[in-house]
Amino acid sequence: MKIYETHAHLDFDKYDKDRDLILKKALEMGITYINNIGYDDKSIIGSFALADKYPQIYAAAGFHPHDATKYDEELVRKYAKHPKCIAIGEIGLDYYRNLSPKKIQKKVFAEQIKIAMEYDLPIVVHDRDAHEDTLEILEKYMPKKVVFHCFAGDEIMAQRVLANGWKMSFTGNITYKNNNLHGVIRNCPNDSFFIETDSPYLTPVPFRGKRNDPTKLRYIIEKIADIKRISPNKVAEYAYENSIKFFLPNK
Repeated sequence: MKIYETHAHLDFDKYDKDRDLILKKALEMGITYINNIGYDDKSIIGSFALADKYPQIYAAAGFHPHDATKYDEELVRKYAKHPKCIAIGEIGLDYYRNLSPKKIQKKVFAEQIKIAMEYDLPIVVHDRDAHEDTLEILEKYMPKKVVFHCFAGDEIMAQRVLANGWKMSFTGNITYKNNNLHGVIRNCPNDSFFIETDSPYLTPVPFRGKRNDPTKLRYIIEKIADIKRISPNKVAEYAYENSIKFFLPNK
């Protein structure tokens, strides 16, 4: 079973003591590639440092909506040209915590979409409680390759995403009792989804409340398999093939 972890933050300090061990275990369970995703200046630099050190790690450069007021276009452009840059992200809108003014969030989101299109890179979208504005901005520019990281919309939104040729990524929150994504997952075509942990966040059941890491992808795979009524091996296979085509088409 080959597995592609499409969204993690292994540059965090909380992995400093056992990062090598986690990556060793990940490889042993079939995790061939890991995308480490930047969201501010420090994490962008840290993500590409990991990509330079570990052959299985690739990185993305972008400013999260929480950090929109600190947006550094020059830094994003610098790392967009890095040979192991697989996307611009995570970028988007967050009206839940609203740590940056909405007007600035929208402006920075649009500017980074244009950079992604200029460099022909996929876009990793963060969208929390901002579905309509997120889609409106994306549909204004219509980039070809977009994935909604940790998809949290309803089935109507999912159909709109799919109609535009974009993808959805599912993480540990699908294992929680109060999640409402079963219909979205069940109806998502097998060529349109990815899997991720968003480590260290969104740890799946039965480890909820503890630090997450890529080795826990198996619980996400198993949950999707249960919802779709197919084997875990098929879920991993579909997600892997989709992710390779999207992020590493030359592999």
